[in-house]
Amino acid sequence: MHLLSTPSNNVGQLNTSPNMALASLSQGGDEGSESSTVQVTELLRAIPGIDVLSRLIDIDPMTLSRAARIDYLSALERQSSWLQAAMQRAIVAVAGEEPSQAENMWTGIDESEREDVASALRLSGSTAQMRIDVARTLINHLPNVCSALAVGDISPAVATVIARESASAIRDGLSPLAIFSIEQKALSYAEFHTPAQVANNVRTALAKIAPEEFESAVTTATDARRVSCYRESDGMSTIVAILPAVDAQLVMAAIEALVIDSSDDARSMDMKRADALTQLATQVLQQSQSEVRPHRRPITINVTVDLPTLLGLAENPGQLAGYGAIPASLARSLASDAQWKRFITDPSTGALLDFGRESYEPPQALVDFLLARDRTCRFPGCRAPARLADIDHAQSWEEGGSTSAQNLGALCRRHHRLKTHGGWKLASKLDGSCTWTSPEGKEYFVPARDALEAV
Repeated sequence: MHLLSTPSNNVGQLNTSPNMALASLSQGGDEGSESSTVQVTELLRAIPGIDVLSRLIDIDPMTLSRAARIDYLSALERQSSWLQAAMQRAIVAVAGEEPSQAENMWTGIDESEREDVASALRLSGSTAQMRIDVARTLINHLPNVCSALAVGDISPAVATVIARESASAIRDGLSPLAIFSIEQKALSYAEFHTPAQVANNVRTALAKIAPEEFESAVTTATDARRVSCYRESDGMSTIVAILPAVDAQLVMAAIEALVIDSSDDARSMDMKRADALTQLATQVLQQSQSEVRPHRRPITINVTVDLPTLLGLAENPGQLAGYGAIPASLARSLASDAQWKRFITDPSTGALLDFGRESYEPPQALVDFLLARDRTCRFPGCRAPARLADIDHAQSWEEGGSTSAQNLGALCRRHHRLKTHGGWKLASKLDGSCTWTSPEGKEYFVPARDALEAV
């Protein structure tokens, strides 16, 4: 039995006009503003639902007093919680209440379901899987958290951390009584604390209530250790390492060992630590470059820049593979100590046409062309770098597919297997664009990549 319930009103009936609402409020002057303030206070206390949301949308927050605007923001957040409660049920409806089982040795758990959610919501596969896991935990095991989310008592972020922190212990057989206790402690604690604090509270409660399950959860989490890179603005990126606590301390100790603290160094300690991490990675690559050669090429950092910018006649940004735009000055600086290859692109679309050089195994020139053209896996939303991907025949070699630029492209190993064994179909074009068709018949178009734009 699930305690999640939502009003019977149809969300599709929402049809308001912000301009009309603004005009109506403006005519009322101070009296209208005072009336709206009272209305916001009432709506903040109301149980979320389509009627409450419609009334909130009819109010222009710019006409409210400062205090009322804060209440308005809080009221909208409660509506967001209600919508997210419905979203959890929708995700489970698509992905199923329980994980699907691997059909053969080439597929994994939730292989097709994950891609359905990822493609529909324009998410990466890993993000879609996290959304599925959270939704299943909430719907199947945490009814009180679902109810609190549906009535706006907790935020979606709080519901997510409760689900994530308790998921492993639940999978390992945490008793219903223990689950209920975790829910009650977390919900009462959430009223005055942030999601991060709630997460710590849940971890502590699990360690006390079910120490064996907690230890099992730690073991399972260790198997999920990973390192990810996320693009930021202004030529920066964020590297996130999810490591066992002991390993994380070891990494930090290595970084700290390379930090040299001197009074004449203008760098901050954070800058020194960042530079030390880069120094460690540089040393490793210098030692192993001759041994590690993905796609027959040594490890490289690839930058694409147009010829006028390279010659100093323009200031167009360069494109750093795996990141995106970097300043023209930085691209020219990198060019001063680099090996360059000529690209020819379509002047109207920017799509890569020729790499400069013209069996089943593609020749090195064609491999180089495909890596430069695709840059990432060609599945919708996947950003796995092409340099670590497989070179795949869209139409298989056995079925008459040619080893050509039109029929070849980069696919990460998971999406390569999904295409070969998971029922997904791929139609490829010469410019690198392609159309995927899911086992359910849904089509997703992936356009060609402009060689001078981020992917």
